[in-house]
Amino acid sequence: MSSAQQRLTQVTSHFTPGGKKGAAAITEKHPDDIVVTCALRSALTKGGKGGFKDTAAADILAGVFKGVIEKSGIDPNVVEDVAVGSVLAPGGGATEFRAAALVAGFPETTAVKSLNRQCSSGLQAIVDIANAIKSGMIEVGIGAGVESMSSQYGPGAVTEFSDLLENHQESANCKVPMGVLSENMAKDRGISRAVQDAFAASSYQKAVKAQKAGLFDEEIYPLQVKWTDPKSGEEKTITVKADDGIRDGITPESLGKIRPAFAKDGSIHAGNASQISDGAAAVLLMKRSTAERLGQKIIGKYVAASVVGVKPLLMGIGPWKAIPVALEKAGITKDDVDIYEINEAFASQCVWCVNELGLPQEKINPKGGAIAFGHPLGCTGSRQISTLLTELKRTDKKIGVTSMCVGTGMGMAAVWVRE
Repeated sequence: MSSAQQRLTQVTSHFTPGGKKGAAAITEKHPDDIVVTCALRSALTKGGKGGFKDTAAADILAGVFKGVIEKSGIDPNVVEDVAVGSVLAPGGGATEFRAAALVAGFPETTAVKSLNRQCSSGLQAIVDIANAIKSGMIEVGIGAGVESMSSQYGPGAVTEFSDLLENHQESANCKVPMGVLSENMAKDRGISRAVQDAFAASSYQKAVKAQKAGLFDEEIYPLQVKWTDPKSGEEKTITVKADDGIRDGITPESLGKIRPAFAKDGSIHAGNASQISDGAAAVLLMKRSTAERLGQKIIGKYVAASVVGVKPLLMGIGPWKAIPVALEKAGITKDDVDIYEINEAFASQCVWCVNELGLPQEKINPKGGAIAFGHPLGCTGSRQISTLLTELKRTDKKIGVTSMCVGTGMGMAAVWVRE
């Protein structure tokens, strides 16, 4: 089968027997739809400073798992598998994430795995569960993501390359720091600092407006944790229920005063790049027929996903490559999409991808993005689902896309429909 025939098969698989296609086809309801019955997250907090600075990643994850059980009303005994995306956890987090599931209330019969596809780990976890359900391997599962950048981010997270890898140019490019390669990409693709700062300021302003209006409240599950006051050394019990990296009063002019981080004449700095942060998110998935049998309230459905590779030094263009593939698999066009949640790893790469794809700015991250409230690496791909579905519901819109660039040169995207 030719590649063109394969693409045609992927697209027509989303046509209905009655001949409907495009948005009309993917918004129809069928018993074997892979649906979402709960999508929530913790607040995202500032790395080393915020509400989760003294909380282990697995503890945040356990709290979110408890939230899924409570909010959905699911019987933990019917959840067969849990996939957790994480980037920095030693040993991939496999041991502590299994322990987190047990302490949250899932029985020993619920299997758990961890996985790492860099910044798309949370989305990959959800897609893995969706595919397991679609294939009949399981009936009910959870895709999640978590990261404690407070405790695990830094030089220790970088693997030393062997001579074999160092002596191959494209291989060696995989270890170039993302800030450096994003700086080079911004220069190469002509994304000015003024454009980046304007985009970043808009992200902050949208997030501030959304937070003040309570638009994040439905997607955030409050967690009670121990927190040590850095000034007094006193340990306190606090409830973390709001993103604490969102700052009011940010403008392009105020961002223009921040020094470049990666080159003296550079354009990328702390104010127009994603924040280092901590957090977790989880999504409960099953077939529509299963949800109806279990009495689960359906809030959305998974349609299709894509993952692509790009040059390591052009890591930031990943969404530009991945989004059209996901749209094609879903049988829709970019104009059928109401909201795009595209991770703001750096303003430079997000701006470039949006411009190259020709997407309207008003459809991009309407409540702000990672520049404003953080990018806990493994968490983001799962966090975006709760953000997207709650905003689609609030605005009475239907179709959304989540996407992100991925370290070492990849991109991932997925198409979702609100119930």
